[in-house]
Amino acid sequence: METDRRAPAGPAEFSGAMGIRQDLSFLVNTRKRRDTRRLVPFIVVALVAVLTADVLLLVQSQEQVTAEQAAGAVRVRTAPRQTLMAQAKTAQPVAPLRGLHKPNLFVLTREPFTQELLQKVARLRGVRALELADAASVVLDGKRVQTLGVDPSTFRAYTPKTTASSDALWQNVAAGDVAVSFVLGNDGGLSLHSRVSGPRGPLRIGAYATTGFGAVDAVVSKDTGRALGLPRDNALIVSAPTTNSDTLRRRLLKVLPKGTQVAMVNPVLPAAPTRTQNWPAGAFMTGEQLTVALRAAVSKLGRPYVWGAEGPDTFDCSGLVQWAYGQAGVRMPRVTHQQWVTGPQVPLSQAQPGDLLFWRNDPTNPDYISHVAIYWGDGKMLHAPRTGDVVKIAPVNTRNLAGVVRVSPAVASRVR
Repeated sequence: METDRRAPAGPAEFSGAMGIRQDLSFLVNTRKRRDTRRLVPFIVVALVAVLTADVLLLVQSQEQVTAEQAAGAVRVRTAPRQTLMAQAKTAQPVAPLRGLHKPNLFVLTREPFTQELLQKVARLRGVRALELADAASVVLDGKRVQTLGVDPSTFRAYTPKTTASSDALWQNVAAGDVAVSFVLGNDGGLSLHSRVSGPRGPLRIGAYATTGFGAVDAVVSKDTGRALGLPRDNALIVSAPTTNSDTLRRRLLKVLPKGTQVAMVNPVLPAAPTRTQNWPAGAFMTGEQLTVALRAAVSKLGRPYVWGAEGPDTFDCSGLVQWAYGQAGVRMPRVTHQQWVTGPQVPLSQAQPGDLLFWRNDPTNPDYISHVAIYWGDGKMLHAPRTGDVVKIAPVNTRNLAGVVRVSPAVASRVR
């Protein structure tokens, strides 16, 4: 992995911004949720594409976790409606979509971008389009959520086509709503139309939508974001569809200030030679490790699901996997799409206890890995389903099943 221009350890705080922090999170070695994990390219070429949406923004809040979460309390919520859009407020003018720009790099700086810096970036070979955004971690409904403040009229062109083409979605955002990822809405219990607590008062959930950036779970307008206390113009989305993304990343780090972070999103990289990966028997978890991990997981039956929780008393789906395998000495990455690349895929018919099952349940981003469970054996799985539910053993559901992965501890330890 290329060495970043590194800033001093620790976040750059913004005074007066309740629940808001700008972050240099992937410079910090910690086991917190995905807003504190470092982006590291995966070494197995055939699996690199799965990591391309992992944009890592912001660190832990200075506030304590809410008393409700600390106590492991669960509020039972009505399941979100099947529709992905809340009824529109008074329509706000949003420019029509005139085309799409594929985002290839996401840049985060400690200070706002100036015109001088933007011109430096624009002059780099291969850069086709740029979009400024405000990036921060915001506490919504007691959950720390990585959030972008955007101009709905222009940012929409950098999102997947389904999201970009929805005028109603962007009108809702322009009117002051927050659009959240389907995973946060469905698993985290943020129902459409609901009003959730934010740093400066309640916000309405106006849509479920994917931004195309895996770690970004909420989008607001810049006006709303700045009212919440988000930093101004500290993020830049770069579209350079014909240029080697790794080369451009190196150039960006040379022309931008010290402390800048650049993550590849939908990277353009040279085609790698195809080769067959041989997996020796010793590449996988031992029988003893599997037994320890399964016993650890089953010991948590009945514990409540909490978005972002990593145990030992509450869990989300990937937090349960990370914790249980950690008891067996296996260092697992934190989130589902990272756990998806921790070993080779095997057919469901050949699944063994301790293998991981993955699903693509997000209708706004059908390629995104959104849920993980541990295969228990005999057609059953152990998992933490969603808000309002508990860790349980259930029959394997094959709807939207993405595949089965046999964990290799050596591979898992290299995924971030």
